[in-house]
Amino acid sequence: MKNQFNITKVLIAPLDWGLGHATRCIPIIKAFRQLNIQVILAAEGHQAALLLKEFPDITILPLTGYRIRYAKSRLLLLFSLALQMIRIYRTIKQEEAWLKKVVEDYQIDLIISDNRFGLHHPRVPSIFITHQLLIKAPYKWVESIFQRINYHFINQYTACWVPDMTASPGLAGELSHPAKMPKVPVSYMKLLSRFTRVTGPTKYTFGFILSGPEPQRTILENKILLDLATFTKPVLLVRGLPSDSTRIEVPEHVTVFNHLDTNDLDFHLQQADYIIGRGGYTSLMELLSIDKKLIVVPTPGQTEQEYLSNLLMKTKRLMRLTQDEFSVKESYASAQQFTFSKMNLDQFDLEQLKALLINLPK
Repeated sequence: MKNQFNITKVLIAPLDWGLGHATRCIPIIKAFRQLNIQVILAAEGHQAALLLKEFPDITILPLTGYRIRYAKSRLLLLFSLALQMIRIYRTIKQEEAWLKKVVEDYQIDLIISDNRFGLHHPRVPSIFITHQLLIKAPYKWVESIFQRINYHFINQYTACWVPDMTASPGLAGELSHPAKMPKVPVSYMKLLSRFTRVTGPTKYTFGFILSGPEPQRTILENKILLDLATFTKPVLLVRGLPSDSTRIEVPEHVTVFNHLDTNDLDFHLQQADYIIGRGGYTSLMELLSIDKKLIVVPTPGQTEQEYLSNLLMKTKRLMRLTQDEFSVKESYASAQQFTFSKMNLDQFDLEQLKALLINLPK
């Protein structure tokens, strides 16, 4: 028997660009399960491994990711991404064919795609989740092209849910509150976070959270490991590798994990004086929600992270450093002189999900 929303099964599929799209789906998955709606996931690789650790009893269907890789240098980034566009487009078309079969085989009633362009269905309500209605680029004319392409795909969905606050500028500024909106209905779903703020004693000076596409994740990790040979204060290092069991050698003052599930990560992060990580939007939603002093090292060439870190640096919500200038010792010295401000954040919860489902276009 279906519930008041006429939904029995929902398919949720996060983009495979870093771990952020998968982690921000976790509160959504939990809310659906509170409504006794069966959740089926679609993912592969690190994203599937992470979600399976969070939900060992859940069905995860293998779905090929876009497998985007970053260039080692900023100059090569646009060229590298351009070369990958044909393969990404093919993957999108494969998604569309894959979804038709899955909807029939599993009797899916609702589809939620976190930034995957091909997961819309003509007969099943299909939701596109993104905080990037505007995609930042080095030039305005490029932004305009990106937005037209973005909206071409978004407008094939039933609705678009934006993980930000309704009132502009929210957390994402013009990314989530652009001048031009898609044609489909847009709803702001508040901020997605796995964590709950607590107060207590600290154990670590720094909590390092690594994430994002390779090779830049490893480049930053190597810089940090080199610095930790001489920075002797206690630190936490979470490598962001949920499917990797390899151990690395670190000094005694370094506590290292390849991956932590939500509860353990929340527990350890609450014990850090400062948190250092990438400026991905999911990381910002989660880390700012627990009122920790945040130091961001944007992935070189990733315009979204650069825009967000600059925006939030202006209001002192966080401290921003470039990867080239980053060092652990200098970060510590600068952070002690920096005045961090706080902000009120509205978080997604079960009641917010109910409101979104009630307002779904018929």
